Amino acid sequence: MDNGVLIFVLAIATFAIVIAVAMWQRARVAKLKHDPERSAFVDNHGTAPRPNRPGTEH
Repeated sequence: MDNGVLIFVLAIATFAIVIAVAMWQRARVAKLKHDPERSAFVDNHGTAPRPNRPGTEH
């Protein structure tokens, strides 16, 4: 097998493995949460920031 083809096959296989692991972990989290929704961070991102905690003002 040519080295160029081997590198291409390894790159595609690595990409496929990463996607498969990410999907598996996403399914695990959804199952543990008993909710397939995205995290609250994604839902609330972009809103006004929460106020500083007392004693943390600079």
